[in-house]
Amino acid sequence: MTVPATRAECAPVTEYVTRDGVILLVRPASAEDSPALETFFDGVSDDDRRFRFLTAVRHVGADQIDALTHVDHWRTESYVAFDKATGALVASAMLACDAAMDTGEVAISIHRDYRARGLGWTLLDMVAAEAQRRGLKRVIAIEDRDNHAAIALERENGFAAHGIEGDPHLVLLEKRFA
Repeated sequence: MTVPATRAECAPVTEYVTRDGVILLVRPASAEDSPALETFFDGVSDDDRRFRFLTAVRHVGADQIDALTHVDHWRTESYVAFDKATGALVASAMLACDAAMDTGEVAISIHRDYRARGLGWTLLDMVAAEAQRRGLKRVIAIEDRDNHAAIALERENGFAAHGIEGDPHLVLLEKRFA
């Protein structure tokens, strides 16, 4: 199965294999991915949608999808990941950097049918490597304290947890690069 064609075809599609053997085809998102991303987020659990957007939403709307598909491809990059076997969009990942290109924030969502199959780990590694390639000094993830799976994954991946002053519901996880 091939990745659906878009204007982003000039951007390379990279193949990754998860610990569970899922072969992912990952590329930058483009405007043409909007309908697929909207459908994808409908296939993410309510908790996972809340954890990704840090607010309770039943449906990810056009404005939020627009922010994922209309990026500058340097300070902000949004990725879509497809299961090579089925062609299905199974994950979304984003790297959003500050103006100084010092810190990048990571956000990842996995389709509910693909959870616990190594996609989060694979995409976190990919985004962190891309942050290093761009010269960032660190990557962070802001997590709801109830998002135990993401916090554990990030800690296993070398992220240190810090409280966020004034918000007992959130935790900042940080990975610094040498």
